[in-house]
Amino acid sequence: MAEKYIRDRLFKLQDLKYREFHSRLMPTVEKSRVIGVRTPELRKLAKELKNTSHAEDFLKKLPHKYYEENNLHAFLIEEIKDYDSCVEELNKFLPFVDNWATCDMMRPKIFKKNLDKLLPQIKSWIDSDKTYTVRFGMECLMLYYLDEHFSPEYPEIICKIRSEEYYVKMMQAWYFATALAKRYDDIVLYLEQNRLDSDTHNKAIQKAVESYRITPEQKAYLRTLKR
Repeated sequence: MAEKYIRDRLFKLQDLKYREFHSRLMPTVEKSRVIGVRTPELRKLAKELKNTSHAEDFLKKLPHKYYEENNLHAFLIEEIKDYDSCVEELNKFLPFVDNWATCDMMRPKIFKKNLDKLLPQIKSWIDSDKTYTVRFGMECLMLYYLDEHFSPEYPEIICKIRSEEYYVKMMQAWYFATALAKRYDDIVLYLEQNRLDSDTHNKAIQKAVESYRITPEQKAYLRTLKR
């Protein structure tokens, strides 16, 4: 049985000190659901298991019990080389993601080669009623569409999201802080015009002024925009 085999493998990789430390970073995950496996070990296991019957069966077993099982699931999806298959598995998995860490560590390699196809899917994720599906869609816009593939419509999409969910608002702030570092002149207008709610606005400025990619002059000006 794939689930038992993989769970046994995960517990053999358990690091109890790491479990104590890492479980404190995820208030939405009960400590009893954290085994304590470091991310490099999980990625190594995913590479070992990819394209095996164990992996195929494991991807069908949702929801998972343990946090690390979810992370392993995410890393197995990362290894899928066919874009449509990757998105299909993501759409099955995203509704079960229950914390920021699992959400933020998913970086499917195939996305960079399919940015035109990915964009409509991102918009669909952002329209979801699931907190971490929305967050994942926002992160994809941040990761893949702030450089040569940027369009002014993308920060507009992020700006128009209205949510009281902490982890959605924090990703909005992260997006705008990163966008300021990469496209300052395009993005600072959102802060000058008070387009974001106060919490997100101030958090974006805080993250931006902490960044080494923002110039001292830009940081000084951003501080004057705090609300």
